[in-house]
Amino acid sequence: IWASAGAAEGDTKLNAFDNALLAAQVGNLNLIRVSSVLPQEAMFLEAPPQITPGSLVPTVYSFHVSDRPGEVVAAAVGIGVGQDSHGMIYESHGASRREVEATVRQMIDEGFARRGLRLKEVIVRSIEHKVERIGCAVAAVVLWWR
Repeated sequence: IWASAGAAEGDTKLNAFDNALLAAQVGNLNLIRVSSVLPQEAMFLEAPPQITPGSLVPTVYSFHVSDRPGEVVAAAVGIGVGQDSHGMIYESHGASRREVEATVRQMIDEGFARRGLRLKEVIVRSIEHKVERIGCAVAAVVLWWR
């Protein structure tokens, strides 16, 4: 798996979203939104994997887009790695990086407690952006296999 976040402006909300995806280095992929179970044997990549543009890629992602100048938009993904089992991925969007990071950490704690899993590690990717005209923040976890 690989996690990233990006933010950008655009001429429309859709362009702002697309540009934020490009900033997060996932803009040339067809993201298939999936639920949030992290496979037990998942390998973490520090750099984005080489994926052919246009590929269908399972992804957990969150985004926040706004056309209100001065508003702050934020997005985060949190990965809870299980100690002896699978893990969980949670996503959030809101008005500040601090808020969305706290939310995904709380969701990880609750999700692990509810499942009776032991938490080994938490990885968070987040971003916030102050809107100039039309802006977007996006955070994503790509689940890729070969």
